[in-house]
Amino acid sequence: MLNFKSILFSFKTTLVLLAILAIGAGVATFIENDFGTSSARVLVYNNIWYEIVMVLTTINLIGIIYKFKMWKNLPRFLFHFSFVVILIGAIITRYVGYEGIMQIPEGVTTNKMISLEPYLQVTVKDGDKIVSHNEYQKEFTSLVPSLNNFSYTNKFDNNSLTISYKDFMFAKKEKAMMGLLTVDVTFNDKKESVRLPGLRGQLGVPKELKFDNYTVLLEYGSRYLDLPFSIRLNEFQLERYPGSMSPSSYASEITVIKDDKTYDYRIFMNRTLGEGNFLFFQSSYFPDETGTILSVNNDPGKWPTYLGYFLLTLGLFLNFFDKKSRFRKLTNYVSNKNLAMFILTIALLSNSNLNANEQKVTEPSVNKVEQTVQYLNKLKDESKVTADKFGHLVVQSNGGRMKPLATLNREIVQKLSGKSTFLGMDANQIILGMLSNPDVWKDVKIIKIQTPKLKKFLNIPAEEKYISFSEAFNEKGEYLLAAETEKALQTKPIERGTYEKDIIKTDEKLNIIYSVFNGALLNIFPKVYDQKSADDNFKWYSPLEAMQSFTGQNQAAIQSVIKGLMTALAENNWEAANNFIDMTSLYQDKVGTDIKPSKEKVNAEIIFNKLDIFFNLTLAYVLLGFIMVVLAFVIIFKQDFKPAKTTKLIFIVLSLLFMIQTFGMGYRWYLSGHAPWSDIYETLIYISWSAVFAGVIFFRNSLLALGAATIIAGIFMFTAHLTDVDPQITNLVPVLKSYWLTIHVSILTASYGFFGLSAILGFLTLIMFIFRKNRAHLDDIIKHVSAVNEISLIIGLAFITIGNFLGGVWANESWGRYWGWDPKETWAYVSIVVYALVLHLRFVKSLNTPYVLATASLLAFSSIMMTYLGVNFYLSGMHSYATGDPVPIPTWAYVTVATAFAAIILAYRNRDLKEVV
Repeated sequence: MLNFKSILFSFKTTLVLLAILAIGAGVATFIENDFGTSSARVLVYNNIWYEIVMVLTTINLIGIIYKFKMWKNLPRFLFHFSFVVILIGAIITRYVGYEGIMQIPEGVTTNKMISLEPYLQVTVKDGDKIVSHNEYQKEFTSLVPSLNNFSYTNKFDNNSLTISYKDFMFAKKEKAMMGLLTVDVTFNDKKESVRLPGLRGQLGVPKELKFDNYTVLLEYGSRYLDLPFSIRLNEFQLERYPGSMSPSSYASEITVIKDDKTYDYRIFMNRTLGEGNFLFFQSSYFPDETGTILSVNNDPGKWPTYLGYFLLTLGLFLNFFDKKSRFRKLTNYVSNKNLAMFILTIALLSNSNLNANEQKVTEPSVNKVEQTVQYLNKLKDESKVTADKFGHLVVQSNGGRMKPLATLNREIVQKLSGKSTFLGMDANQIILGMLSNPDVWKDVKIIKIQTPKLKKFLNIPAEEKYISFSEAFNEKGEYLLAAETEKALQTKPIERGTYEKDIIKTDEKLNIIYSVFNGALLNIFPKVYDQKSADDNFKWYSPLEAMQSFTGQNQAAIQSVIKGLMTALAENNWEAANNFIDMTSLYQDKVGTDIKPSKEKVNAEIIFNKLDIFFNLTLAYVLLGFIMVVLAFVIIFKQDFKPAKTTKLIFIVLSLLFMIQTFGMGYRWYLSGHAPWSDIYETLIYISWSAVFAGVIFFRNSLLALGAATIIAGIFMFTAHLTDVDPQITNLVPVLKSYWLTIHVSILTASYGFFGLSAILGFLTLIMFIFRKNRAHLDDIIKHVSAVNEISLIIGLAFITIGNFLGGVWANESWGRYWGWDPKETWAYVSIVVYALVLHLRFVKSLNTPYVLATASLLAFSSIMMTYLGVNFYLSGMHSYATGDPVPIPTWAYVTVATAFAAIILAYRNRDLKEVV
């Protein structure tokens, strides 16, 4: 018995249990992606083996708390004991609580909701009389069919009815899923098979069988549940962003009807209705907008769970100030082992513009080439003032965002050429030229293409980097890429090569140019109020749309302005063009004042675009980080080299860059109206910020750590500016309009910066291990860097844990459940478990070494990459961008993994260095 206790309450058991939990949950996300949610729940999440492991982990935790008398140290006790409280809340929720969905048309009163759990329902009728009705809560897996076996027998009127399992199939097409259950139905001695389509959260399709005088109805899927009160939907309200179909918010005006009381209430996103033990959340709405869909949750485990979250947050917070904590012990060790300070100055590279004289155009004739060059030079030299005025007009995007035309122009030119300026002209000049003189611009080479195969297909010289619009068409005006584009689009994303990708991108660019030529993208004309129909939703119109759909004097005025502007531009009459642009601006001020942003905000966004803060910081961070790491290694291997002034200057420069990035993020927050971490681009920028924050605030006394933090920042900033990442400022979907989002994402995402820093420090430590032989002084440096690494891991784990559980609060307050095993939240949970495992390796004597810590911190970052990128692009779920087949794994991923394992293997022979502190 004593031996059993020593095993159960040991740290080795803790590590094994944590590993099982992480691996099980991670594997389950792939099972869910390929075989459906039911398979993942049956095989892992709701399976007895996984629940046993969680209970054993809790028992193990309780035993360790008792064994080490953690109650004598309040912070340590609180954040360890909180997991016990959270598990108790989870058990109550799992086995007592339940969820459902209410679908209510306008004007209808109901007390019915649809269960989230699926049931096999069997009803037997004798004529109209129900003689037997049974329900069996069941889920199935298509991965391990042997687990699906069941057989239920019902007896009635001296008859026997047996329902037994035969087969279950799961099909997925993009994000639509369907299960197909086949059962054998045996009525006395008669047997038939029937297929029942249905899944969790969906009503089944009833199937009917006839046996003698009896009718057997079978259905698999959700069932109706009765509420102890009724709800009437008085009105469903949907608000959209101006001029778009994108919802800005939606709400349900309802009446709750009970025996003793009746009252009205308004439910909308992030505002719930509480009635008894039930909570109602605004989930969705009918496609025709005639009804609402509410999520319903009866969760008695909510408050124990919230108590656990509170204790966890409090314990982790207090741990940073506890003099006896591991964190304080490490920080004291690091502060007494000063390595050096920081970095060197930076030179930002500016984009050199091409000169219009060097621009190649499609060559119908020498004279035309000369005329084109003269036109481009004239446009470049004379149009600056007019183009600037043009850029200050306001345009309505397809998503309903109101922004300066300069922003749209920049996005278009960036998309076409890969640059924000071209031919020595800014984006405003280029779009103004394309709009006013398409006959010239169709021959200008501005569309960037990459693959030699596409160049060969279009008969373009291999050394050319750009093609013109006209080069995509033959002499008959036929589109040369039509068949190739269709073929590329039909190819699965994972099978597309660079050629197919380049074709799809080129086709998109050609469509954009065509839209610029006819002004289809320039929604700059609002309708006069008295002409506005209820369906217009403050829509703004392109020039052609305005001339066609406006009426009366309004149409005549718009038509006059548009034609006058085009004529003035064609004749290079810039003064007249300025006047017509001013008229357009005045018209926007008068007619579109309800949704038009202020002039101050328009000017601020134009300045923000010109500064291009984040792109310029990318190069600065990469160069600075590289210099810092090189300098740190020079100091390491040449001990008499101590560039104090240089490192101090470097730190000052890095601090300035950090302040510039902080300013840039605040600037973007002001422009967008929401916290700048709501999409992939913004979160990448935020992660880079958090990495530099970690370095400047926590590790400013370690040049190597600071260099690693800066490199991580540069890598994430570089990733943010890759072609496939969209930097546009966009509107928020309704569910993201919550202060919980700001708190949750800011804390959770900040942890990625600390974990990225730990991964780089782990890699650099392994490099030092490789060269450690006959260099005794490296041991102290390795220990120092390992201490910094562990500090970063502790902070990162605290952030990701608190952030993840705050995300649970947000989810629970927004749509009625704080945990649903969505792939994103599951991998966040996996990451927490993985990093908890890494930090607890030191409690096993043989694993308490800098080599193990370095290796573990490097490999553990793969869980963060999976959480942040892998889920988004390779797994389907509510947080995912994946649709259909996943995109191919990039080559850099394989190179990075190979490099990491090479460092681990090469460092292994010199690993015999004991614990840090």
